[in-house]
Amino acid sequence: MSRHAQLRDHDVNPCIVETDASNKCMDDNNYNKDKCTAYFLKYRNCRKFWHAIMMQRRRDGVKPEMPSAEERKKMLESMGKPY
Repeated sequence: MSRHAQLRDHDVNPCIVETDASNKCMDDNNYNKDKCTAYFLKYRNCRKFWHAIMMQRRRDGVKPEMPSAEERKKMLESMGKPY
């Protein structure tokens, strides 16, 4: 699987929605980053959250280290969206 295909795979990348929202904001605002700060912050918080989950699972010996898209959905439903 190519790198681009991996980044678009919901089982590999938990922040596809935030990535797409950031890119759309940039497109809609002629790449004026100042107008997209909120989207960038949501993306950054998403990456931090799932990275922490992945690191904890790695420490605990849980495989796969990144939960599947379905497992992540259940986790978010149970705790509310933390980012």
